[in-house]
Amino acid sequence: MSSDQPEPVAESTERYLQKLSLWDTVNIIIGIVIGVSIFKVPSAVFSFAGSIEAGFVVWGLGGLLMLAGALCYSELASAIPETGGDYVFLSRTYGSGTGFLFGWAQFIVINPANIGIMSYVFADYAVSFLLLQGPNSEVYNSWMVMLACFSVCILIGLNLLGLVVGKWAQNILTLAKVIGLAAIAGAGIYLGITNTTPAPEAVVGESSSGANLGLAMVFVLYAFGGWNDAAFVAAEVKEPGRNIPRALMVGTIGILVIYLLINAAYLFGLGYQGLLDSPTPAATLLGNAWGDPGQKMISVIIMISSLGAINGLILTGSRVNVRLGMDHRFFAMLARWNHRVNAPIYSLLTQGLISVAMIVLVGTGAGQSLLELPFKLLNWDIIDWKMYGGGFETLLAATAPLFWIFFLLTGLSLILLRFKLPHLNRPFRVPLYPITPLLFCGTSIYMLYSSLMYAWGLTLLGVIPILIGIPLYWMSRNKQSDVPN
Repeated sequence: MSSDQPEPVAESTERYLQKLSLWDTVNIIIGIVIGVSIFKVPSAVFSFAGSIEAGFVVWGLGGLLMLAGALCYSELASAIPETGGDYVFLSRTYGSGTGFLFGWAQFIVINPANIGIMSYVFADYAVSFLLLQGPNSEVYNSWMVMLACFSVCILIGLNLLGLVVGKWAQNILTLAKVIGLAAIAGAGIYLGITNTTPAPEAVVGESSSGANLGLAMVFVLYAFGGWNDAAFVAAEVKEPGRNIPRALMVGTIGILVIYLLINAAYLFGLGYQGLLDSPTPAATLLGNAWGDPGQKMISVIIMISSLGAINGLILTGSRVNVRLGMDHRFFAMLARWNHRVNAPIYSLLTQGLISVAMIVLVGTGAGQSLLELPFKLLNWDIIDWKMYGGGFETLLAATAPLFWIFFLLTGLSLILLRFKLPHLNRPFRVPLYPITPLLFCGTSIYMLYSSLMYAWGLTLLGVIPILIGIPLYWMSRNKQSDVPN
């Protein structure tokens, strides 16, 4: 899979109808990125940062690093506005083999894992909201699995109705999410005015250390993850050369502003120590402001936020599968496009089946035992489902290094393509080149290192799909679809 392999042929623009406006694309970005992290990680971020000032610096720096990545993707996606995003960028830069490994990893592990995590968050709060059963019981776990699968199936069904339905579902869920976040901000202002909690600036935090700031940055960058998925649907965006960069800029800056405002609301409503003492500051804030109705409200907000993230992941991830099917005959079914509804029906169905299978595998005792079996036969005790907070968090920890490796390769591809394809039309050029892409690449290296240190023993679990993908690549290539550059 060397880089001298011929590049995949450019896709036919007749396959796709450009139905996504700037607003639609911004909603996809916000819907995917603002999942559940902002409701949980601020306590950890400010704790590791050591002070209020340092905490806001870390959040702001995380936003700037995300913006650096968005600038890089703006140049790549506007210059190569094809479906598949990173898949296409990596194929153009390093050869079709690297693009295949990205598409394969997204198809079989990374995207289903992210969908699964969000579906379990939805199910957790849905069970609590409906008062179906107390936690940590067999009935509770059964409801969790069923509701997680239900959320995926419903949203897959909506996207099967076509891009228009899928994008409107995304727009509505994102709007509802923003309204919910506004309610959290309102609760913070209300508590800050009516109670006697010291104002944030009156609280002096402890001095921070480099190691703590580094760990705080890991949490922040995790909360900012997912903005790049907008590049997967580049072929369906109206005027992609102009609207993709705009969407990435507006989306990333909007997310940073929202995150800073919500953190300010937490501090204003709970105080510095109150924020540190609450592992779920959003629930604590609304509960303090409005009692039981506030607790119910936060459950609904997080359920909506989870559904928005799931829908965005389904919509964008299915397009990577399409590109995989276009270039590799074993996956040709994934590339079949229903022009009547303008959607990749088989890609969506397959993605749904894999996601549901993963929910059952890592969310049930029987499934976890099945996944552990090959490692137990080799006497490798590398999976601890409880150590990382649950099944899906364990799987995410195992696959995170793959995610950051591909991120790093994509960042480097911007620099390499400047030399490899100097005459390529680039409607948008990244400012402060090469500082901006090097900053993004440095961030990816740091996160790759951090993810390996966090769960180095689980890395093997994430590498297995790559190893399986190598022979699959050689067997499934569509040689007739490769043309010289």
